[in-house]
Amino acid sequence: MNDYLLHIKNGDVYCFQQAYNELHVRLYQYIFRYSRSHYLAQEVVQLTFIKLWEKRSDLSEAHTLDAQVFRIAKSLLIDLLRKEGVRKIQPLPEAGMEVVWYNEMPVAEKDELEHILRAVEDLPPARKEVFKLSRFDGLSHKEISSRLALSTKTVETHISKAIKQLRKSISLFF
Repeated sequence: MNDYLLHIKNGDVYCFQQAYNELHVRLYQYIFRYSRSHYLAQEVVQLTFIKLWEKRSDLSEAHTLDAQVFRIAKSLLIDLLRKEGVRKIQPLPEAGMEVVWYNEMPVAEKDELEHILRAVEDLPPARKEVFKLSRFDGLSHKEISSRLALSTKTVETHISKAIKQLRKSISLFF
Protein backbone atom coordinates (compact mmCIF):
# COMPACT_ATOMS: atom_id res chain seq x y z
CA MET A 1 0.00 0.00 0.00
CA ASN A 2 2.90 2.34 0.67
CA ASP A 3 4.04 1.73 -2.90
CA TYR A 4 0.78 3.28 -3.99
CA LEU A 5 1.39 6.34 -1.86
CA LEU A 6 4.32 7.63 -3.91
CA HIS A 7 2.66 6.75 -7.21
CA ILE A 8 -0.62 8.45 -6.24
CA LYS A 9 1.31 11.46 -4.99
CA ASN A 10 2.86 11.68 -8.49
CA GLY A 11 -0.55 11.41 -10.20
CA ASP A 12 -0.64 7.72 -11.18
CA VAL A 13 -4.32 7.02 -11.91
CA TYR A 14 -3.83 3.25 -12.13
CA CYS A 15 -2.38 3.07 -8.60
CA PHE A 16 -5.17 5.32 -7.36
CA GLN A 17 -7.74 2.90 -8.82
CA GLN A 18 -5.93 -0.04 -7.23
CA ALA A 19 -5.91 1.69 -3.85
CA TYR A 20 -9.62 2.42 -4.25
CA ASN A 21 -10.34 -1.22 -5.09
CA GLU A 22 -8.41 -2.43 -2.04
CA LEU A 23 -9.71 0.13 0.47
CA HIS A 24 -13.27 1.10 -0.42
CA VAL A 25 -15.02 -1.91 1.19
CA ARG A 26 -13.08 -1.60 4.47
CA LEU A 27 -13.65 2.14 4.49
CA TYR A 28 -17.38 1.70 3.86
CA GLN A 29 -17.65 -0.79 6.74
CA TYR A 30 -15.69 1.51 9.04
CA ILE A 31 -17.93 4.50 8.30
CA PHE A 32 -21.13 2.44 8.43
CA ARG A 33 -20.16 1.11 11.86
CA TYR A 34 -20.14 4.67 13.21
CA SER A 35 -22.94 6.26 11.20
CA ARG A 36 -25.38 3.31 10.83
CA SER A 37 -26.34 4.92 7.53
CA HIS A 38 -25.75 3.35 4.13
CA TYR A 39 -26.20 6.74 2.53
CA LEU A 40 -23.58 8.45 4.73
CA ALA A 41 -21.16 5.55 4.33
CA GLN A 42 -21.41 5.70 0.53
CA GLU A 43 -21.15 9.48 0.54
CA VAL A 44 -18.10 9.53 2.81
CA VAL A 45 -16.29 6.86 0.78
CA GLN A 46 -16.84 8.80 -2.43
CA LEU A 47 -15.86 12.13 -0.90
CA THR A 48 -12.79 10.57 0.72
CA PHE A 49 -11.38 9.33 -2.57
CA ILE A 50 -12.24 12.58 -4.33
CA LYS A 51 -10.41 14.52 -1.63
CA LEU A 52 -7.50 12.05 -1.70
CA TRP A 53 -7.05 12.63 -5.42
CA GLU A 54 -7.46 16.40 -5.17
CA LYS A 55 -4.95 16.66 -2.30
CA ARG A 56 -2.59 13.92 -3.51
CA SER A 57 0.39 16.27 -3.65
CA ASP A 58 -0.06 16.96 0.09
CA LEU A 59 0.12 13.29 1.11
CA SER A 60 2.64 12.60 3.86
CA GLU A 61 5.25 9.93 3.34
CA ALA A 62 5.54 9.63 7.13
CA HIS A 63 2.13 7.91 7.37
CA THR A 64 0.68 4.97 5.50
CA LEU A 65 -1.86 5.52 2.76
CA ASP A 66 -4.43 3.55 4.79
CA ALA A 67 -4.00 5.82 7.81
CA GLN A 68 -4.35 8.95 5.70
CA VAL A 69 -7.43 7.65 3.88
CA PHE A 70 -9.16 6.69 7.13
CA ARG A 71 -8.25 10.04 8.69
CA ILE A 72 -9.77 11.88 5.72
CA ALA A 73 -12.90 9.73 5.99
CA LYS A 74 -13.27 10.34 9.71
CA SER A 75 -13.00 14.11 9.22
CA LEU A 76 -15.55 14.03 6.41
CA LEU A 77 -17.96 11.94 8.48
CA ILE A 78 -17.74 14.39 11.37
CA ASP A 79 -18.37 17.30 9.00
CA LEU A 80 -21.37 15.57 7.41
CA LEU A 81 -22.84 14.65 10.80
CA ARG A 82 -22.50 18.26 11.94
CA LYS A 83 -24.25 19.46 8.80
CA GLU A 84 -26.93 16.81 9.30
CA GLY A 85 -27.45 18.03 12.86
CA VAL A 86 -27.95 21.56 11.58
CA ARG A 87 -30.33 20.31 8.89
CA LYS A 88 -32.45 18.46 11.44
CA ILE A 89 -33.43 21.69 13.13
CA GLN A 90 -34.49 23.23 9.82
CA PRO A 91 -38.20 23.08 8.95
CA LEU A 92 -39.31 20.11 6.89
CA PRO A 93 -40.96 20.79 3.54
CA GLU A 94 -44.74 21.08 3.45
CA ALA A 95 -46.63 17.84 2.85
CA GLY A 96 -47.19 17.16 -0.82
CA MET A 97 -44.05 18.98 -1.99
CA GLU A 98 -41.64 17.06 -4.20
CA VAL A 99 -38.86 15.83 -1.95
CA VAL A 100 -35.85 14.65 -3.93
CA TRP A 101 -34.04 12.95 -1.03
CA TYR A 102 -37.15 10.87 -0.32
CA ASN A 103 -37.15 9.46 -3.84
CA GLU A 104 -33.54 8.31 -3.41
CA MET A 105 -34.16 6.48 -0.13
CA PRO A 106 -34.18 2.68 -0.04
CA VAL A 107 -37.68 1.18 0.20
CA ALA A 108 -37.18 -0.04 3.79
CA GLU A 109 -36.21 3.45 4.96
CA LYS A 110 -39.19 4.95 3.13
CA ASP A 111 -41.49 2.53 4.96
CA GLU A 112 -39.93 3.49 8.29
CA LEU A 113 -40.25 7.20 7.56
CA GLU A 114 -43.86 6.83 6.42
CA HIS A 115 -44.70 4.88 9.57
CA ILE A 116 -43.15 7.56 11.76
CA LEU A 117 -44.98 10.36 9.92
CA ARG A 118 -48.28 8.45 10.22
CA ALA A 119 -47.62 8.02 13.94
CA VAL A 120 -47.10 11.78 14.24
CA GLU A 121 -50.37 12.39 12.41
CA ASP A 122 -52.16 10.03 14.84
CA LEU A 123 -51.25 12.21 17.81
CA PRO A 124 -54.08 14.21 19.41
CA PRO A 125 -54.45 17.61 17.65
CA ALA A 126 -52.90 19.87 20.32
CA ARG A 127 -50.06 17.43 21.03
CA LYS A 128 -49.39 17.02 17.31
CA GLU A 129 -49.25 20.78 16.77
CA VAL A 130 -46.84 21.31 19.67
CA PHE A 131 -44.67 18.37 18.57
CA LYS A 132 -44.47 19.58 14.95
CA LEU A 133 -43.59 23.11 16.01
CA SER A 134 -40.83 21.71 18.19
CA ARG A 135 -39.36 18.97 16.02
CA PHE A 136 -40.25 20.00 12.47
CA ASP A 137 -40.09 23.79 12.74
CA GLY A 138 -37.32 23.86 15.33
CA LEU A 139 -39.06 26.24 17.72
CA SER A 140 -38.06 26.40 21.37
CA HIS A 141 -40.54 25.62 24.15
CA LYS A 142 -40.75 29.33 24.94
CA GLU A 143 -41.52 30.25 21.31
CA ILE A 144 -44.20 27.56 21.11
CA SER A 145 -45.79 28.67 24.37
CA SER A 146 -46.03 32.27 23.20
CA ARG A 147 -47.31 31.28 19.75
CA LEU A 148 -50.03 28.98 21.13
CA ALA A 149 -50.74 30.90 24.35
CA LEU A 150 -49.74 27.93 26.52
CA SER A 151 -47.44 27.72 29.50
CA THR A 152 -43.98 26.32 28.84
CA LYS A 153 -44.79 23.52 31.27
CA THR A 154 -47.81 22.55 29.13
CA VAL A 155 -45.60 22.57 26.03
CA GLU A 156 -43.08 20.32 27.79
CA THR A 157 -45.86 17.96 28.85
CA HIS A 158 -47.26 17.75 25.29
CA ILE A 159 -43.81 16.99 23.87
CA SER A 160 -43.04 14.43 26.55
CA LYS A 161 -46.34 12.62 25.98
CA ALA A 162 -45.91 12.81 22.20
CA ILE A 163 -42.48 11.22 22.42
CA LYS A 164 -43.79 8.43 24.66
CA GLN A 165 -46.69 7.76 22.28
CA LEU A 166 -44.40 7.81 19.23
CA ARG A 167 -41.90 5.45 20.88
CA LYS A 168 -44.71 3.03 21.64
CA SER A 169 -46.08 3.22 18.11
CA ILE A 170 -42.66 2.89 16.52
CA SER A 171 -41.62 -0.04 18.73
CA LEU A 172 -44.63 -1.99 17.43
CA PHE A 173 -43.45 -1.40 13.86
CA PHE A 174 -39.78 -2.20 14.40
